[in-house]
Amino acid sequence: MNETEFVAALRKLPLHPGARGLEDDCAVLRVGGETLIITHDMMVEDTHFLGDADMADVAWKLLAANLSDLAAKGAEPVGVLLGYSLGGDDARFLAGLDEGLRTHGVALMGGDTVATTGTSTYGLTAIGRATHCPVPSRKGAQAGDAIYVTGPIGRAMLGYEGDAQHLVAFNRPVPRLAEGIALAPLVSAMMDISDGLLLDCWRMGWASGVTLAIESAAVPVACRARAGECLRWGDDYELLFTVPESTRVPVPATRIGTVCARERAPLWLDGTPLPDPADLGYCHG
Repeated sequence: MNETEFVAALRKLPLHPGARGLEDDCAVLRVGGETLIITHDMMVEDTHFLGDADMADVAWKLLAANLSDLAAKGAEPVGVLLGYSLGGDDARFLAGLDEGLRTHGVALMGGDTVATTGTSTYGLTAIGRATHCPVPSRKGAQAGDAIYVTGPIGRAMLGYEGDAQHLVAFNRPVPRLAEGIALAPLVSAMMDISDGLLLDCWRMGWASGVTLAIESAAVPVACRARAGECLRWGDDYELLFTVPESTRVPVPATRIGTVCARERAPLWLDGTPLPDPADLGYCHG
């Protein structure tokens, strides 16, 4: 199975109501007077990072990817659980994790360690507290809404290729936690951009039952000459969100299009429908 097929199969299993039908990046759980946001991401050697990567950067990025999911829900981080494969540069991993936790004001709550002689795999579960209810999701985009992104797209791609100016964007992305909290009361839909802007726009349009009409010239990209690649590359961890047309957006962001009633596909790019998500971004498998 590829990733899409596997997730489709998972939807046939008994699902907790907080799973949101596995159509979002986080589970939402009401506990007493609090609404908790729970997410889990993994990183695998040779898929998410190279074998010679600084393990301090790997730890930072693992934490940031999970915190980015919380940011898309307007959540305030509470703590994290770590799943760790011993046998790499464990001291550097711990140094990077310590730096990331202190930078973002997050505490370690526990986890598990295992020894491995194969491919190194690392997992992290992040738990956050909702700052606004209802908690934003991918589903709420409405026809007439404006579409925004919080920052340039494609910096991680250039950093991966060795561009010194953008290397930090690939190795140590910054989760948009403050922006997510500010936007949560205003957005109709919101998610973070991890698998490519076009693919994540397609997913938001599909989940919301609408069409996201994007203008490529409006998208802030790290390299205009390679805009097509920038739109499809992942790891940017900016926020993609929709708001009613008249909304004043309280954070730095760029409008990239308009939400329309569903017509032929969940995503249109420069007036062309894109019904097949297969080549729009990164999909495992």
